[in-house]
Amino acid sequence: MPGLFDSLGGDDSPRAETDAVAGWASVAVEGGMDTFPEGLTYAVPRGLASLGPGQRVEVPFGRGNRRARGIVVARMEELPSGLAAGRVKSILAADDRTPPLSAHLLDLAAWISRYYICPMGVTLDAMLPAAVRRGAGLVTQTMVDLPAEAPTSSGRLGPNQKSVLATVADLPAAKRPIEMGELASLAGVEGTASIRGLIGRGLLIGTQRRSIRGGDGIEAHAMLASGPPPELTEDQHRVVSDLTEVLDKGFSRHLLYGVTGSGKTEVYLRLLERTVAAGRSALLLVPEIALTPQTIGRLLSRFPEVPVSVLHSGLTPAQRHRQWTLAADGTARIVTGARSAIFAPIPDDSLGLVIVDEEHDASYKQDQAPRYHGRDVAIRRAQQAGCPVLLGTATPSLETWHNTTARHLIRLHRLPKRAPGLNLPKVQVVDFGKERRRFNDRRVHLIGPTLGKGLADCIADGGQALLLLNRRGYANYIACSDQRCGWMQTCSECDAGMVCHRPERRDHPGPEFLRCHHCDAEQRVPRTCPECGHGVVVFGLGTQRVEEELRRILPDLGPEAIVRVDSDSMDSPRDLHRVLEALGRGEVRVLLGTQMIAKGLDFPGVRLVGVVNGDTSLSMPDFRASERTFQLINQVAGRCGRGEAAGRAIVQSFQPDAPAIRLAALHRFEAFAQGELEDRVRFDLPPHRRMARLVVRDEDETKAKAAAERLLENLRPGAAAAEVELRGPAPCPIARIAGRHRIQIELLAPSAGAIQTLLQDARRAGHLRPGEGLAVDVDPVALL
Repeated sequence: MPGLFDSLGGDDSPRAETDAVAGWASVAVEGGMDTFPEGLTYAVPRGLASLGPGQRVEVPFGRGNRRARGIVVARMEELPSGLAAGRVKSILAADDRTPPLSAHLLDLAAWISRYYICPMGVTLDAMLPAAVRRGAGLVTQTMVDLPAEAPTSSGRLGPNQKSVLATVADLPAAKRPIEMGELASLAGVEGTASIRGLIGRGLLIGTQRRSIRGGDGIEAHAMLASGPPPELTEDQHRVVSDLTEVLDKGFSRHLLYGVTGSGKTEVYLRLLERTVAAGRSALLLVPEIALTPQTIGRLLSRFPEVPVSVLHSGLTPAQRHRQWTLAADGTARIVTGARSAIFAPIPDDSLGLVIVDEEHDASYKQDQAPRYHGRDVAIRRAQQAGCPVLLGTATPSLETWHNTTARHLIRLHRLPKRAPGLNLPKVQVVDFGKERRRFNDRRVHLIGPTLGKGLADCIADGGQALLLLNRRGYANYIACSDQRCGWMQTCSECDAGMVCHRPERRDHPGPEFLRCHHCDAEQRVPRTCPECGHGVVVFGLGTQRVEEELRRILPDLGPEAIVRVDSDSMDSPRDLHRVLEALGRGEVRVLLGTQMIAKGLDFPGVRLVGVVNGDTSLSMPDFRASERTFQLINQVAGRCGRGEAAGRAIVQSFQPDAPAIRLAALHRFEAFAQGELEDRVRFDLPPHRRMARLVVRDEDETKAKAAAERLLENLRPGAAAAEVELRGPAPCPIARIAGRHRIQIELLAPSAGAIQTLLQDARRAGHLRPGEGLAVDVDPVALL
């Protein structure tokens, strides 16, 4: 099989000979440094004269001329000024197996590189899946057919050759061309020598075809929906009608604000149907892999004849490659997936609708370079394609709500009621501080009397329950048993505590161990305090400890009826899909998990939702803590009451009067948003102002502080001119992670343009070099 880079250009020397040059190209080297953020100039050898933008190539890079890969971002007829032709290196080879990135994707990459301050090569590296770059599962097959005109003379033929010719001649036209190995099997001959001989004599025609082996099987993991489409409610019909009117009228922004269970997904499906019927393609984003089984199932059930492409990190490399190719060649008319699916290579003239489900979700924000926000990139991509973008949620992000109600950049569509026959669940907030006093033993209880009775009643009535605790592990405090000592276990590499975990396999239990949830360092639980020698106690809460308590208070449920879903218990997305399928069949009675179970799931058997600790994120040192708390409680409460039985949610809290918890219980988003936005104005915080965050990192704390001070001084002149406020430098809330000290500088301004001007000027001046020592986060969603 040919190699990935077979079309060699030039000779052994990487320097260009002027008479052998067919032009010049700007190449973004994969993983390239920010010294040349927009790419490097290379000569295009005459053997590669047809090379165009978006093509993947191999080039000599650096002083040692190591072979590196990159993507052509532009072709140039003239050499840029200041460069001598004799000193410009030549492109070495072209990858003819990976389809070129389209003009829209290249433009999108350039925008992301500029806006999020990330090298073009790093950005393109994130956009093009590793499975595609490696050619995962790609095989070259020889396809055999009869020639258009039969030769006048066939000469003498052996029995095997006669059998092959007869077999091909008997095949219906729909079965030709046929793969060479399959033809040999049908003809009853061993090997392919006789077939190759016939091709050499012109009696058969052989053509090369590339295909991806092992890329099937997506449908097997989909939870197929059943039954005819439901009748639209009056509200749904109005929204579908209004949005249908704008499908062919260019770019526009829309927010579908509907309470949980109001039928937002049905609106999506109707709009997808209209988009496909108009001959266009559509892109549907979901925030978590956990949501893909139901999403895929609904799409496959509603559009059995429409090719659907699924893109997310849970696919095998061959599956990822095949699904990407289905989108790239225009076969797939609907593309769905998590955050990175926004980079699906849908042909430029095809995209007719972009939908972002659960637009508020923080999972849309990438936490490594390029630190893009999937929702905002989706808006940009829809703008490129000249098509509408629809953001859907029951709890809009305050940025989106502000852009909708105050700036009027987004058109609002409402679904204020649940589907017919369904009512919003009744949410009860329990003061857990008071409830703890009702226990008459000294054991640690994480499930109070109210939630415990609610669980027992739900199970006795044949219902199912979801329990949320957004903290994995067994316990989050490991300390000396002597209160006078004060020692507490922390990670040796991070300024954070470690979490106690118990082995996942109950049939082969091992010792408890400690894990840092920031750097993943692990160690055994110490037996004694290293400071005073007293014993060590483990306390606090985590999903493992809640699971242990559930099995104690619900002894009649078998081991398979109570399932925990978090990143420790689920080894792969397939494990999660199997659990959700079992929940849909009623085999799982109690599903306990972290925030991945709090959104999008639609199971009519779930009658009770319990929030073990509603305050988990409320006390975080982050100005978005209240917003996240409201969204989490409101979203998870909405998972129940989607069947004939009424739903009930019980929220345990030590701060039952906190506005985020109290208003979430009352389903009063607009009242919460109004109060929270007033606080953001008072403290000059987003969305009232725009923000960027620069984090300087170094193993030496003194060096980190000095680098941050230098960066601040370099930014000051431009900040004053651009009217950008600089805050810091100051240690991050978690001041050290993975052995590196972290010092942050915050930039705030009335507009994104002011921040961009400052950052781009600093980048051009060499003051801002993103990399290991500096993280640039534009529009951050978390400040830890």
